[in-house]
Amino acid sequence: TAANGRYLVGGFDGLRYEPEGPPKQVDFGANYYAVQTYSDIPKFDGRRIQLAWMAGGVYPKMPFNQQMSFPCVLTLHATEDGYRLHRWPVREISTLYDKKATLRNRRITAESEVGLDLLSDLWDISVTLDAASAQKVGLNVRGEAITWDRESGTLTCANRSAPVRAANGRLSLRILADRTSLEVFANGGEVSMTSCVLFRTGERRVSVFSEGGEAQLVNLTGWTLRSAWSGRSAVQKP
Repeated sequence: TAANGRYLVGGFDGLRYEPEGPPKQVDFGANYYAVQTYSDIPKFDGRRIQLAWMAGGVYPKMPFNQQMSFPCVLTLHATEDGYRLHRWPVREISTLYDKKATLRNRRITAESEVGLDLLSDLWDISVTLDAASAQKVGLNVRGEAITWDRESGTLTCANRSAPVRAANGRLSLRILADRTSLEVFANGGEVSMTSCVLFRTGERRVSVFSEGGEAQLVNLTGWTLRSAWSGRSAVQKP
């Protein structure tokens, strides 16, 4: 493949690789490309860690373009559709955690968007939503909507869509927001979306919404992140 989010599952006998079917897709974002993995991690660790080159990112008034994704661990899982590759952010991201905000068991309607009580450019967000009677549910992260459509079973972000199944109408997502990117992970990493984003100036809020009916926010946890370069906080009170 072209290291662009597609992969093959198959068997290797030490000499020959035999794929079991057509290519599968793990990432559906706009800028996931030219992925690389590290091959020299210590044996006691054993993880396969991947970075993607986020090709195509253009940042006004900046002397550079494009960027790297957050590092992710690759694992193979048995599913009802066969073996599937999962991508999940490395645990070391927690070393950048700064402030935490949590919401639980909130009713969400089209007229009552619910948000966290912190503002930040940098986020690690975990959310579980029950669509209940809503046609669509999702998050608004710094002005960018991440929307799951019940009827089509698709998750949409940054003008891209991915097939995402929700067990009994319940959707679980993890979202990493950097200053110019959104990385979305669904169903424990079965689907990811890696996209460059130019956020609205001054927009730093995280909130949950529903459309076409009522939804239930089961849990929303947002960690603001310190800068990996300076170590400084990116938090601001609303």
